Amino acid sequence: MHQLFSQVLGQRDLSRAGDLFSLEDAEIEACLSQALDQIKAISCSQDYLTNDNDQAVVEICITRITTAIRETGSIEQHSTALVGLWESCLEHNLTPQGENTEDTPHAKIASDITSCILQNYSSPSVMVLAVPVAVRFLQRGNRELSRNMSSYLSLAAIAKADLLAEHTEAITLSVLEGNHMLLRVLPSVYPRQPDTIHCHLGNLTAMMSQLESPEQQHLIRLIQIVAEQHPLMLSPQVPALVSYLGDQSLTEALLGALVDVSQASPSSLVSFLPTLRIVGQQCPAHLGHVAKIHGAVGILSETHAHSSLVYLVSCLGSMEHSFHHTLLLEIRALTDRYPSLLGGCGKDIYRMSNSFTAIARLLGRRLEESTVMHCRVDEACPSSPCASLPGGGRGSEQRLQLKIQAFEEKMGEEGGEVGEDSPAPQRRYSLSQAVREERREMRFNRSKSLALHAVRSRSINSDTGEDGEGLEPSPDNIFSNTLVNSHSDNQEVPPAESEPTCGGSMPIAAALTDVKEAEKGQSTEKEEQEDADRLCVHLRDNMETIRDFCRDMVQQIPIPEQCVLEDSNRGCVAKLSFSCPLKGHYCLYAKSCFNLTSRQPHLWIHIMLLHLQSKSSVALSSRDEGVQRLASLWEKTQIKGAHSFPMAMTQHTTPHRKELDSLQIQLEEVRFFDLFGYSEEEGGWLCFMCNNPEKATVVNQEGQPLIEGKLKEKQVRWKFIKRWKTRYFTLAGNQLLFRRGKSKDELDDMPIELSKVQSVKVVAKKRRDRGLPRAFEIFTDSKTYVLKAHDEKHAEEWLQCINVAVAQARERENREATTYL
Repeated sequence: MHQLFSQVLGQRDLSRAGDLFSLEDAEIEACLSQALDQIKAISCSQDYLTNDNDQAVVEICITRITTAIRETGSIEQHSTALVGLWESCLEHNLTPQGENTEDTPHAKIASDITSCILQNYSSPSVMVLAVPVAVRFLQRGNRELSRNMSSYLSLAAIAKADLLAEHTEAITLSVLEGNHMLLRVLPSVYPRQPDTIHCHLGNLTAMMSQLESPEQQHLIRLIQIVAEQHPLMLSPQVPALVSYLGDQSLTEALLGALVDVSQASPSSLVSFLPTLRIVGQQCPAHLGHVAKIHGAVGILSETHAHSSLVYLVSCLGSMEHSFHHTLLLEIRALTDRYPSLLGGCGKDIYRMSNSFTAIARLLGRRLEESTVMHCRVDEACPSSPCASLPGGGRGSEQRLQLKIQAFEEKMGEEGGEVGEDSPAPQRRYSLSQAVREERREMRFNRSKSLALHAVRSRSINSDTGEDGEGLEPSPDNIFSNTLVNSHSDNQEVPPAESEPTCGGSMPIAAALTDVKEAEKGQSTEKEEQEDADRLCVHLRDNMETIRDFCRDMVQQIPIPEQCVLEDSNRGCVAKLSFSCPLKGHYCLYAKSCFNLTSRQPHLWIHIMLLHLQSKSSVALSSRDEGVQRLASLWEKTQIKGAHSFPMAMTQHTTPHRKELDSLQIQLEEVRFFDLFGYSEEEGGWLCFMCNNPEKATVVNQEGQPLIEGKLKEKQVRWKFIKRWKTRYFTLAGNQLLFRRGKSKDELDDMPIELSKVQSVKVVAKKRRDRGLPRAFEIFTDSKTYVLKAHDEKHAEEWLQCINVAVAQARERENREATTYL
């Protein structure tokens, strides 16, 4: 062992312990295991708990050893000795007793060693030794030590989940006892120990409402994995899962899990269909999941199928185009499973209809007829959608039928149409097969129906000289006529194309091209108009809710005066600027702004839109200048596949409470509330000086202190050596003055110029420390000062006063610069 280590540990020489940091890491690397063994012997001695000198020596030596291990990368060589010392702490008391909230000596040793060991979670040889010991610490009652252990075990679960799998029971019990941080471990170990977690699945699911948002996401991930691999195990938890659907941050993930459960156990969802319909109505974005659950339940029986079909058909006629494909898949599966519901003519309905609205009307009509007139299905459903056409005489009908038959044969060869006589599947389609079949057939049928209508109309008109008054105005005819007429209104057809050829027929390719172009143009224009109108309608319908929300929100969160978006390595960030609207004589931000960088630009944009609407007596629209500026900002934050601005702003009327809390926390971290306060009289956020004019007058008097009193100044740069010196500080004008002693009458040292202060930050506390931070750092261009107040209250007072004085000094410089220019 190195001579200095021998002296410090052998003689418990605290005076030489600090000299260990003057040695090179390479000098002591070979003897670190020996030193750890000797520390273990000291810590296990009978008088260690009462010997402050020994505790200080051990603390300094452990810090030096762990530093050397990190720097030399020798954790594998010394892991046995390090884990041995770590494990020895389990033989002693680790829980604070009585009112004393400070960790016990052995808890401090364990805490100092934990990070050195577990930060090497990617090293198998170290983790084999460490994980069994780490799991034992979870059950020793020290909450802070357990939380610290949980953070590293979560990382270990990512790299080496196999090592944690055998401890799944202990980890799960720790979670149920309140160590929620370990929830992130369970999804990693579940595939290896599913039965262990299945035993506690009910208790885990019941915890959902007690968890914070990040912890909820880990539990949701576990539920999703269970739903994918063992969905039947979740069927008893369906009532609890449905009860959590009211939390909008969980709705989508929970519905996805319920879809998987419904495939394996559809009967467990039967009684919850009304609740799911309400969820789909409140948030149409979830309609796809709700439709799949209805489709799964409908497979149970013809009665359930009929009930599900009624709901799905009603959605088909009223929902957006993006959901139509999913709805049709579910409807198709149910009608194939129970053909009698539509009298056996389901395929005819799909083939003869050229719009989803028309299909919905026809399906609804067939469902009603099947209920009321089941015995007359054959009469109500013709064998062919084009079996008869009114008007035009028998000769024209025969010629038209030949044209249609030839067209169907040609399109069937090119499009690979599936024959009507092929047996209907008795089970649900697989996703990939269903998608391919449905897209091919719907695309073919839609185009064919439109073209057939054009052929039919022109053929009858050319043969009979009529304008089509004899045609019955069915949903198909109405939709087709609308498209053809709108196309002919916007584009003049050349005479060569308008004249019938070959006995009254027209080129099929030309008909298809005309119809598709008209359909595409109308669809794009309609989607853009609906997207723009959606925002105006949403704001109009929720004006009172938005006003009530903003009335409370503006008193908790300020509205930025300016927002600029910038790209960073971690994504788009918002550069927000806040100023004081009053701009009084002593205003802190008359010539400058308080700047904040936020990684939540979407949330700030949403808040700014709501505030803009609350100031208007009428509903805003996408054409308003202020809304267009916010939409432009939103587009800059867009990632591929994200919602458009109108769509995103109408998803939720107001932000969630947790989202607002996160903004408040960020504002607190940058000490915004030290410098600004909400004024009910002015109805806005004013700076400290404008909010407190009586203090502004006192502070700006020559020599009048803003605050003064005793603070402790840290004397040594090493954090583990706790040497503080009490001094008397005075904050006045542009300076923070301090004396060499505890009295304000002693001579001044060099003052701190506040105009040169770069930032003031709270010193991060160790996990084992309780309460609010008492220490803070003042950073200047040449030095850093670490100060500590008597208690948390005094620390907050000093922090606010220093931040105000620094802002005042900067504002004074800005005014002088402006005057000079």
